[in-house]
Amino acid sequence: MFPIDHFNLDAFVASTLAEDLGPGIDVTSHAVIPSEARFTATLDSRDAIVVAGLDLAAAFFHALDPQAVVTPLVADGDQVTAGTDLMRVEGNARALLTAERSALNTLQHLSGIATMTRAYVKAMAGTGAILLDTRKTLPGLRALEKYATRMGGATNHRMGLWDAAMIKDNHVAVAGSVEAAVRRAVAAGIARIILEVDRIDQIEPALAAGATHLLLDNMTPPMLREAVALVAGRMPTEASGGVTLETIGAIAATGVTYVSVGRLTQSAPAADIGMDFALIA
Repeated sequence: MFPIDHFNLDAFVASTLAEDLGPGIDVTSHAVIPSEARFTATLDSRDAIVVAGLDLAAAFFHALDPQAVVTPLVADGDQVTAGTDLMRVEGNARALLTAERSALNTLQHLSGIATMTRAYVKAMAGTGAILLDTRKTLPGLRALEKYATRMGGATNHRMGLWDAAMIKDNHVAVAGSVEAAVRRAVAAGIARIILEVDRIDQIEPALAAGATHLLLDNMTPPMLREAVALVAGRMPTEASGGVTLETIGAIAATGVTYVSVGRLTQSAPAADIGMDFALIA
């Protein structure tokens, strides 16, 4: 079973294949490939990547050929060099060709996210800060994209709107003040209350009102160091906003507990993974 909570693998595979097949069949494969033909195929990486999504790729092949033999050659989370074989598949040629694009699209997308995430983790190595992802995910793919960030070495932040309160500037504007917004969340019985602040003078009121986590938004490294010193370990601190691969090292070195990066799921390019077939005699 694919190791993601609250994710229906069978439904995802079925809907993805249905999107490609529409109301009919793979007309090309049915016209060109004999029904009894069998292929062996190798999925390989053309670049150095961090792998994520092998079990998903296998599920697409098994959905169309339950008897297909799928042999993973590496594991999710592995960092591999260009030219590495990732998986071998043997089965019905029509089925493998029909499933190819869905399997590759998913594996390329998730491996691209994992690869970018690993680069950010390495750029902040030695600082003690933890990399977080965000809710900036493609609709319908959040569970998968957050799985990919974990494979790259990040920690998942909120999975959705239900698992923590995150009070941002618009919430504060409606509530009237930082204190009022946080106190309302406390009164509602919410255990995790994340408050976004962009000024140092908002920190003490946030602490007094009962916030449990401070999101330090778009602060410079000197401001972050000042904020961390003021908090003095009383709650976790998170740097966020405009973080890039070039800046994350300096940001993480300020002493913050976390650095969150939306780019991990917003901007990761697909990994270059191919699939080469050979006809079984």
